Amino acid sequence: MHGNPPILFIVAAFIGAWVFAMVFVSHLGGWATLAQQYRWEGEFSGPRWNYQCGQLRWWASYNNCLTVGADPRGLYLWVFPLLRIAHPPLFIPWRDITVSRVKVLWVQQVRFCLGRDLQIPFTVRGSLAQKLQSVAGHSWPEQKPLSSSASG
Repeated sequence: MHGNPPILFIVAAFIGAWVFAMVFVSHLGGWATLAQQYRWEGEFSGPRWNYQCGQLRWWASYNNCLTVGADPRGLYLWVFPLLRIAHPPLFIPWRDITVSRVKVLWVQQVRFCLGRDLQIPFTVRGSLAQKLQSVAGHSWPEQKPLSSSASG
């Protein structure tokens, strides 16, 4: 079968496209930038919530593939293993995060700006933010006033 590409080429092309997509999203959304400063090695022992959704900058969405955790020291983010290429686990101290409530298309959400100097937006549902706030306790960052955003 000379006219058909060999199966190994198809598999390699698929894997290459997958790797490219994961690296592209990591850089586009800011995960790769955050990992330079906030990469987490080891186990996170605080409360965690699996299969969560979140959005970083430029509409880089992580739908039902995040594990989000918190403790009084900071915010923990981990991507489902199949999507982890270029997405190492992150731990950002609360002191390097600002928080604001936002309305995105009539939906109440919470936007974290991650990284003291980076200020990479990370938007989650209000219900997840309430859980994170309850675990963070007195370490929870001061909230900025409500703002509206049509773009997220």
